[in-house]
Amino acid sequence: MRSVPKLVVGLGNPGPKYESTRHNAGFRVVDRIAEREGVLFRSGRDLEGFGAPVELELALVPRYGERTWLVKPMDFMNLSGAVVSSVLAWSGTDPAQLLVVYDDLDLPLGKLRIRPRGGPGTHNGMRSIVDSLATDAFPRLRVGIGPARTDAARHVLERFTEEEEATIRVAVEEAADAISAWLESGDLDACMTRFHSRWNQGETGSEVPGGPHP
Repeated sequence: MRSVPKLVVGLGNPGPKYESTRHNAGFRVVDRIAEREGVLFRSGRDLEGFGAPVELELALVPRYGERTWLVKPMDFMNLSGAVVSSVLAWSGTDPAQLLVVYDDLDLPLGKLRIRPRGGPGTHNGMRSIVDSLATDAFPRLRVGIGPARTDAARHVLERFTEEEEATIRVAVEEAADAISAWLESGDLDACMTRFHSRWNQGETGSEVPGGPHP
C-alpha cells in the first residue's frame, strides 16, 4: 500500500439544479471512479479532525493507499479554492499529489487533456484553487464540453443534448481510466504519454478557442 496521500478533486456545482450540466463534468468523473471502486461519498463534517468550515464530500479509495481520497467541493464553483486548501492541510498532501478534474469549453466536446501544471485559464473554479494554494504546480485533467455558441455562462450551465451525452459518457469513462492509472502508478508523465496517445489517435483538429468561463 502506498503511504503518500493523494487527492482527486472533481469540480462542479452542488444540488439537483446543476446535475448533468456541462459545468459538472468533474463531479461525474469522480462519481464514476467511486462507483467503479465501490466506495461512497460522505460529508467532510463526519471526518475526525477535519473541522474546517467548508462544505465538501469525500470518498476514501483504499485500493490505492490508505490516504487516497476523491473530493467534491460542495460550495459553488468560484469558492472551490477554500475547500481544496482545507483538504490539503487536513490530509498533509502536497499539491503535486493533487489532481483536479474539471470541464473546459476551450476543448471540443469529449476531448481530454492531462497537464502537470498551468494557469487557470478562464475557469473560475481553477482560478479559485490556484489563488488559494498560491501555486499552479498541480496536475489537472480537462474534460472538453465544447465552445459556447453565444453566452459562456449559459452554456456551461446547460445540460448536454442526447447526442452529446453519448460522447460525454465515453469521455467520463476515459478520464476515470486515466486518473485510476495515475493513482496506481503515481507516474504522471507515463500516464500522459499513454493516454494522450490513445486519445489523439485519428485526431486532426486542434483545441478550439473559447470565451470567458464563469
